[in-house]
Amino acid sequence: MTGYDECASLIEKKKIPFIERLRHAVEIKSVSNDPAARKEVCRMIDWTQKELEKLGTKCEQIKNGKQKLQNGEEIDLPPVLFGTLGNDKSKKTLLVYGHLDVQPADKSDGWNTDPFKLIEIDGKLYGRGSTDDKGPVMAWINAIEVMQELKMDIPINIKFVLEGMEESGSEGLDEILMKHKDSFLSDVDFTCISDNYWLGKTKPCITYGLRGICYYCVEVKVCKQDLHSGVFGGTVHDGMSDLCWILSQLTEVDGTIKINGLKEMVAPVTDEERALYEKIDFDINEYKNDIKVEKLTTEDKVKVLMNRWRFPSLSVHGVEGAFSGPGAKTVIPCKVKGKFSIRIVEGMEPEAVDKCVTDHLNNLWSQRKSPNHFSVHPLQGSLAWVADYNHPHYQAGAAAIRKVYGVEPDYTREGCSIPVTLTFQELTQKNVMLLPIGACDDMAHSQNEKINVSNYIEGTKVLAAYLMELGKL
Repeated sequence: MTGYDECASLIEKKKIPFIERLRHAVEIKSVSNDPAARKEVCRMIDWTQKELEKLGTKCEQIKNGKQKLQNGEEIDLPPVLFGTLGNDKSKKTLLVYGHLDVQPADKSDGWNTDPFKLIEIDGKLYGRGSTDDKGPVMAWINAIEVMQELKMDIPINIKFVLEGMEESGSEGLDEILMKHKDSFLSDVDFTCISDNYWLGKTKPCITYGLRGICYYCVEVKVCKQDLHSGVFGGTVHDGMSDLCWILSQLTEVDGTIKINGLKEMVAPVTDEERALYEKIDFDINEYKNDIKVEKLTTEDKVKVLMNRWRFPSLSVHGVEGAFSGPGAKTVIPCKVKGKFSIRIVEGMEPEAVDKCVTDHLNNLWSQRKSPNHFSVHPLQGSLAWVADYNHPHYQAGAAAIRKVYGVEPDYTREGCSIPVTLTFQELTQKNVMLLPIGACDDMAHSQNEKINVSNYIEGTKVLAAYLMELGKL
């Protein structure tokens, strides 16, 4: 009987064609936030559909709505690709989610190679989307192809949801999924997403939690138009000084959030949870060296990890309306906007966080006693997601990793947000798992994005082993 060893052997033999498959995917410039590239996003979806159909997957492109551009023009959103492989009522059904769009990239941004050409250097495959998220999507196709070539019975039904707007907020996806809750999603038993990364560079992990996010804009209005500081300076209240003072009152120097009421919302850490963090393989010095900082807010491993994943954090992102170019410009801005976000965790509801933030900022403004006009605008809010890592679904993922890598994976969280994770959990009422195959230094969203050849090929083995393990549940 054909098993994992034969599957892993064939995956090794097919390394070159699998890299070629990823090369084709990377060369399609599916940048979702560029309206001029919308045809390329649709071409990427069409190409992936053909790859899935070669495996016998029944595919359907679900029409999405319209996107309104800043200039008022409306264009079609790319469709969402649904796929179904297998319809055996005696088998359980796995839902696989991935995205086919990518972040913008240009060689002039600081890339060492053409971002839309897959270039292999020292065992690393450089190219936009190589790890986020075209590499993992291709790995799913690779794993299924190998199992079929070996005439192995895939012990579960597989459904795919692949979108082309993830890097632009997954516009329209939730509405589509809601409409198909009682049809396409009705028989889903598990959901697996490979759209995140290992904590480190050598040890695989499984991710069971994500922080949510609340984003804010703080606005200070001074006058009707920008003013010359040499003519008007000293006679008007400086809006930039007001804004900088307000933003400086949000956190302590060590990152502790000063907004009253937030700390009380956070779900308490259990003893079991803390023990899980203590086991995680994480080197603080390597972490500092990777991001080139001299000192962190704490040197305690568990606290560093919890500050990244388990507790809320507040970050100031920028100022709009002020002079930010090179050289000198002596202007008093008429209006400035400060932008910041809070990464929220379980127990924190966006509406309640919004109220705490607004109350805190208005109280600060009253202390400032500036005559300028002040306002707070909550821009977005999404909940945190946490799954049960003791669920048999997670144990199947762990068994697959043990089979491929020979180690027990770390159970980790992520500090970022993938809102669709919570959507799938709520709509299917079934367990959702993040199963990353890329490493922490893959530089998704950044210059020189890459995936290691070893991660791509071994990741394909993990996904194949995972499909086999699911058949045992």
